[in-house]
Amino acid sequence: MDVKAAMKKAVLFQGLDDAQLNQLAQISHERVYDAGAVIFSEGDAGDGIYIIGSGQVGVEQTDTSGETSPSIYLGEGQVAGEMALIDGAKRSASIVVVDADTRIYYITTEDFTALCQRQTDIGYIMMRNIAQDLSFKLRHGSYNLTKN
Repeated sequence: MDVKAAMKKAVLFQGLDDAQLNQLAQISHERVYDAGAVIFSEGDAGDGIYIIGSGQVGVEQTDTSGETSPSIYLGEGQVAGEMALIDGAKRSASIVVVDADTRIYYITTEDFTALCQRQTDIGYIMMRNIAQDLSFKLRHGSYNLTKN
């Protein structure tokens, strides 16, 4: 799946038209990973978002006993690391590739911010989508407020 098709499936990009998606696609970087590869680790700097074009990744967090295990799996058209677009804080989880030849599209926070400064409509729509997602997670108790 190409980046534009993956974005069309992702909730984060809902409401963007084809021209806006094309602009985001232009700043994306395609990467292919083998099973077991770590895309980013819990505690790393938040430097961009990752859109899954094909394959599957596991979201892993370290629990209070120091054990790490996948808490959720993400696949085609889902996004990881989107909070980096807001605060650039350290990653709250690790993302580990499950399937061989997993295709990921990466957009740096720097490139995203520059695009949104030129095209404020894209930034508005995406920040609204992130806010709605965060609100849903908070209302339904699926967001861990104790993690830094």
